[in-house]
Amino acid sequence: MHDYFAHESSYIDEPCTIGGGTKIWHFSHIMKDAFIGNNCVIGQNVNIASNVHIGNNVKIQNNVSVYTGTVIEDDVFLGPSCVLTNVTNPRSQINRHALYETTRIKRGATVGANATIVCGITIGRYAFVAAGAVAAKDVPDYAMVAGVPARPKGWMSRHGLRLGKPDPHGIMTCPESGLKYREIQPGIIRCTDLDEEQPLPDNLTTGTRLYDEIMKA
Repeated sequence: MHDYFAHESSYIDEPCTIGGGTKIWHFSHIMKDAFIGNNCVIGQNVNIASNVHIGNNVKIQNNVSVYTGTVIEDDVFLGPSCVLTNVTNPRSQINRHALYETTRIKRGATVGANATIVCGITIGRYAFVAAGAVAAKDVPDYAMVAGVPARPKGWMSRHGLRLGKPDPHGIMTCPESGLKYREIQPGIIRCTDLDEEQPLPDNLTTGTRLYDEIMKA
């Protein structure tokens, strides 16, 4: 008996590793030698290729293919129909199976619906790739990028809220959680209230208001 749930329409190839509490939904395919951590949600019509590594508490929405060469850390969100790749210059006639490029999506990052992540880059911790964006370069921790190609638009909190301008002390405050952030070096943001490895406190893990309501307040 498995410690995970797999819908009867899904395919699980052996051997692979799937952690406890993970749920795999309709028509999804987990290929051999894939690794999926604990308490993940694999939505409908998702393909996880061989040798992909997925951490804990990862949510992958419908119609996403995660190809060999991808490393997904804990707490990542992949939105519906987002696109990942593993070869920069694919040709049908040229076999590049030994040349797959590594794409790393770091802890807590969000990739929005229909966004494209070009292979060989790193999406930083708690970064936010907006819906429909095409990210072709590394995205820094806590950065929000949008557009085609994706360009920096500001900083995002761990709660997924835009951070405003720093106060006179250089502090930016999340308008939903109250957690504080500071630019410790040019282009490097850190939360001053929580260690990077520390999970959110239980009282801060439930959203309170819609995004627009918070940002217009």
